[in-house]
Amino acid sequence: MAQYAVLIYSPAPADPMEITPDYLALLERYPAQVEELGGKIVTGFALQPSTTATAIRGDLVTDGPFIEAKEVVAGFFILEAPDLDVALKIAKLNPATIDGGVEVRPLFVPPSE
Repeated sequence: MAQYAVLIYSPAPADPMEITPDYLALLERYPAQVEELGGKIVTGFALQPSTTATAIRGDLVTDGPFIEAKEVVAGFFILEAPDLDVALKIAKLNPATIDGGVEVRPLFVPPSE
């Protein structure tokens, strides 16, 4: 199956310790929904709040996110799905789409020689 990165965007600062019980219930239901559509979550990670970020541009190192934004990357997971259409159906069910959003990108596979 093809693999996709699903990037999770949430309102800044996207602190995983501030997830509500209702949102947590949606997250707990999500893996079963993924499997029902023929996908599989390979691995996933939540990120620390955007306030903990350090940005680097050339030689300049600054505290805080790379850019100021209303939504920030809160986490990501690797999804296996039969094709992009299924991956998008799965991504639309992600709870992050309620007040943030998701981005789906195929993982790079080097061309065979």
